[in-house]
Amino acid sequence: MWHLRLSPRQAQGRDWEQTALLHLKRHGLVLIEENFRCKGGEIDLVMRDGDTLVFVEVRQRADRAHGGALASITPAKIRRLVRAAEFYLLRFPVTPPCRFDVVAIDGGQLEWLQNVID
Repeated sequence: MWHLRLSPRQAQGRDWEQTALLHLKRHGLVLIEENFRCKGGEIDLVMRDGDTLVFVEVRQRADRAHGGALASITPAKIRRLVRAAEFYLLRFPVTPPCRFDVVAIDGGQLEWLQNVID
């Protein structure tokens, strides 16, 4: 069996995603899927908050010198997130209520922003 070896940057990204996941679980969200990938993009975490399906993007930056984690979410990134979410939703006969959240981590400070993309 092949094992993919993560680069140090990928391993750090996985650690930050786990930090975000634990934070969201502490606030009552339930994990559905991690690192959903499709041709159109990727979603870091797919979670459930009551009846709502939540697509979570985790962004981390060492500091806010260049705008921080939130500034790293470009219009192109938003399009890829939406495209991946649309693909994910194809598995449901009826589209559930859903939202996009961002967990931004700047210099170790975590901020959870809900419903950030319309």
